[in-house]
Amino acid sequence: MRHTLGVLVENQPGVLSRVAGLFSGRGFNIESLTVAETLDPEVSRITLVTTGNEMIMEQIVKQLNKLVNVIKVIDFREVDFVDRELALIKVRAEANTRAEVLRIVDIFRCKVVDVSPQLYTIEVTGDEKKLQAILELLNQLGIVEVVRAGKVAMARSKKS
Repeated sequence: MRHTLGVLVENQPGVLSRVAGLFSGRGFNIESLTVAETLDPEVSRITLVTTGNEMIMEQIVKQLNKLVNVIKVIDFREVDFVDRELALIKVRAEANTRAEVLRIVDIFRCKVVDVSPQLYTIEVTGDEKKLQAILELLNQLGIVEVVRAGKVAMARSKKS
């Protein structure tokens, strides 16, 4: 089963390498990884997606918490959260398919960010299901290239 973790770490050289090394050293795979500085320039947030059963996830969280530069591990199995992913999709847009590509872009509330005589580059943000759905539709029209950013996730605000 897929799991999303948020890891607050000290913003120092080598920290990401140590986190990734923890996974590779134990034979765990990282399926998605994003890292960026937080509002505090001395703290970065790593969002990663991995797979494993409950026992494996417990072990991963415990091992992450043992790393010196790790400030906090957020296991999104335990909270309600919002997640998003970004993709840039370069798709064929010949004269006979341009209207269909633009309809799909409109339906999925995406943006065309680059245009050439035969290609459109589309920016899509959303959850994994949305990205899969648009990829399936655009694949029928001729996807040339796809670049996906890793997932970002944040706990939902508590409703009173």
